[in-house]
This record gives sequence, structure tokens and C-alpha cells, in this order.
Amino acid sequence: MESLKGKIIVGGTARGMILSTTQPINFLSSVDHMTGRITDKNHELCGRFLKDSILIFPYSVGSSVGAYSIFELKSNGVSPSGIICTIKTDITTASGCAIANIPLLELYKNQVVPEIENPSEGLMDANSGFLQIKKV
Repeated sequence: MESLKGKIIVGGTARGMILSTTQPINFLSSVDHMTGRITDKNHELCGRFLKDSILIFPYSVGSSVGAYSIFELKSNGVSPSGIICTIKTDITTASGCAIANIPLLELYKNQVVPEIENPSEGLMDANSGFLQIKKV
């Protein structure tokens, strides 16, 4: 079982299948807010759904309205259950997770995201700052 440690941005606990990418996400224009499906044809996660996942990604891009988009995903029941930023916690992701009450961690700078086998489940404890990754 692998684990990652990070700085606590929004506390809480979450469980879900790992959805990992090295590409930033624009929550306003690249995600269907009704279904949680990533719609950007140039994104490596195009066609995948955020619902109930542990999303591991570098940071979000786009306008600050992306924070409301994260809240809208949560309101529609299609948001990730937890989020981990691997490079930086941008204001869009931080404020979106705060208003939507989605646990959020920022990886410590010396950590490297391991190659994650699919499918893998994540158990996230954003009160203690860690994520356990378990192959299923």
C-alpha cells in the first residue's frame, strides 16, 4: 500500500477511486457540471467522471469562477470526494473546496506521485494530511 503526505488545506475525510493526471484542469470550461464528466478533448482524462473519486492533479487553470464550478459539482452530487494538488494549491481549487466542503491536500514539495495502477482506491484523511493508495 502506497501513501502520500500533504499540507492540509481543507480538512475532512474521503474515500474513492484514484483519478490521477499530470495536466491541470479548468473546472469552468472543461467539466460538465451536471455529470462531472471531463469534456476537454485535449485532456488525458477526457470522458472520465469526477464523481466520488480522489482527484490527484497539479492545479486548476482558468477564471476564479472555477471555484463556483467546484461548488456546483458538489451541489449536483458529481464532485470528487477529495482532491490533492501535486504542484500548487491555487485560489480557485482552495476556495472551491472550502465552499463545497471537499477535503483538499497539497503534496509536500519533496513528494513524487507514484505510478498508480488502475483501479486503485484512495483513503484520504485531510485532518492528518495523508492519502493511502490501495490496489483493488
